[in-house]
Amino acid sequence: MSIMHSNSFDIRQLEAFAAVMSAGSVTGAARLLGRSQPAVTRLIQDLEADIGYALLHRSGPRITPTSRGLLFHAEVERHLASLTHIRERANAIGLEEPLSLTIAATPSLAAGVLPEAIAAVAPNLLPRHLHVQALAAENVVQAVLARSADFGIASLPLEHPGLDVHWVADAPCVVALAASDPLADHDVVRLADLADRRIITLANPYRLRHRVDEALEKVGVMPQRMIDVNASMTALTMVRAGLGAAIVEPATVVGVPLEGIVVRVLDHTIPFLFGAISPAAMPLTPTVAAVIEAARAVALAMPGCRLHESGGVEALADTVYGQTPPPGGMLS
Repeated sequence: MSIMHSNSFDIRQLEAFAAVMSAGSVTGAARLLGRSQPAVTRLIQDLEADIGYALLHRSGPRITPTSRGLLFHAEVERHLASLTHIRERANAIGLEEPLSLTIAATPSLAAGVLPEAIAAVAPNLLPRHLHVQALAAENVVQAVLARSADFGIASLPLEHPGLDVHWVADAPCVVALAASDPLADHDVVRLADLADRRIITLANPYRLRHRVDEALEKVGVMPQRMIDVNASMTALTMVRAGLGAAIVEPATVVGVPLEGIVVRVLDHTIPFLFGAISPAAMPLTPTVAAVIEAARAVALAMPGCRLHESGGVEALADTVYGQTPPPGGMLS
């Protein structure tokens, strides 16, 4: 089968395909685009003819993406976003204004660090268009490496030859409790006191979760009931619903306090490690440099937070882990 019959795509074809994927139907896509249904159908058919394979399964009025269609859709989304950013930056260049900025961050840091950091930047440095992407930590790294994001803020590990690490922060995790919980009367909560509670914490075993598990194991707590989630905000809403006590990183609870929840210090330090990254050897624009510096200041304001300006993993090994980094120099 021949693939890629033409050297370039009609942007209208890509927009039609993206609209169909978003709306779930050709009829819905036609409404989104302000085109007729036959016109959208023809654009999709022409696109499939150009690339040489089917993007959609058709069963009467119902359509579903093929496996290739799903993969292609991810590329189309990136391409259309890039075109939008190019238009924004072209306008900014013409107006001699700061260029549009794309920041990738994990959900907790996007909610708990970035708003204050951006607000602290001088207004004349902020562009008209600012894009914030809340992504899994691994995807933050990939977005920065691919230069689809100007810089990122993510939890460790962050070491990669294609990245510049501007700073690494080390802040202790906290426990979030319902305001009615008897433990809420304590200034410091012992991990041992959580033995009979349902514990809510993050799921990723390669980042914060294994440090939580290690700390519980050290005090002999083997939780019989747990809820793991992929975002601290979800953990906090579960606490508010009375489902348990959450051991979470401090960024979300500092940046987005929720009524009905109290936050307490733990008697054991469970470090949450995160940092700011940008593509290696890429000069920082004044705007990027200002946001990275402001994010550093916001991080430092977290209770108990320490900063490691060098971003070196070795500096953290002794103070946080009491061990040397594993092969490859990556600590999680």
